[in-house]
Amino acid sequence: MNHDIVTIGEAMLRLWVPTGERLETAPSFRVAVAGSEANVAMAASRMGARTAWVSSLPDNALGRRAAREVAQHGVDVDHISWSDEGRMGLYFIELSGPPRPVAALYDREHSSMASMSSSDVEWPVLESARIVHISGITPALSDSARSLSIDVVRRSRAAGAMVSIDVNYRRKLWEPDECAKTIAVMAEYADLLITSTEDARDVFGFDGTPEAMLRDLQGLAGTSRVVLTAGADGAFWLDGLESGSAAGYVAETVDRIGAGDAFAAGTLVGLLDGDLSGGVERGTAMAALKLGIYGDQLSVTREEVDRVIEGHSREVSR
Repeated sequence: MNHDIVTIGEAMLRLWVPTGERLETAPSFRVAVAGSEANVAMAASRMGARTAWVSSLPDNALGRRAAREVAQHGVDVDHISWSDEGRMGLYFIELSGPPRPVAALYDREHSSMASMSSSDVEWPVLESARIVHISGITPALSDSARSLSIDVVRRSRAAGAMVSIDVNYRRKLWEPDECAKTIAVMAEYADLLITSTEDARDVFGFDGTPEAMLRDLQGLAGTSRVVLTAGADGAFWLDGLESGSAAGYVAETVDRIGAGDAFAAGTLVGLLDGDLSGGVERGTAMAALKLGIYGDQLSVTREEVDRVIEGHSREVSR
């Protein structure tokens, strides 16, 4: 089966405590599967796309739990590379309200995905996809993951798949200049580049209005399609000479982690339909819904998203 969207990246187990509790004193933790590209595949599947997730997992109970949980959202997990070496990455989250920020503690070194190389990949599933999606987290994991990430975008594009890259900068994994150099290489093969205003500034040094940032990003990438997220201010897009925006939603935040992945999934669904503007609008609605759900995953239906979108205005300029 050819897939609409294939994503590739690491999954981890997320352990977290409710708002108001501290990691150092919590008597117990909630556990779920997390990981940017897996989150995108799950959310897009819930919107009706045929999705697959490619990764490397340890062949043990924790790896099998991750695969099972991703599959429960309708994602094809038959192309995972099962490893007798490496481990399942973990990360710990301390949710909190202002002025204390959400805190993340990673324990992911030497994971199975960090050791994955091009020889471990079932290339036909990527090369036959309509869209291949990867984030900047994957090349940050290791030297081999960086080489793999470049191979993924190069080979997928050469095979005729559209390539989507979400910058998704993680300062605990690499320095801004390393990220900028690698994303610049990968973006040569991109059909869509997604980033936040913070990452556009901190990684690439772009500043100014969203419109100015979009033009700078378009100059960086090998694509005319760029999307910029701006938190509560919504999102902005540029497709060749056409541009537009989708207003943000008023949303109560219980767990902000994974909102960017939900946005990316909505945008990709729009790209499948040849409607980047509509995808960005759907993505902002999906991100807003994710803010009200615990865990990394957006567990809603397309009908729920459609109800949120109804009556919500968007601005387009041509």
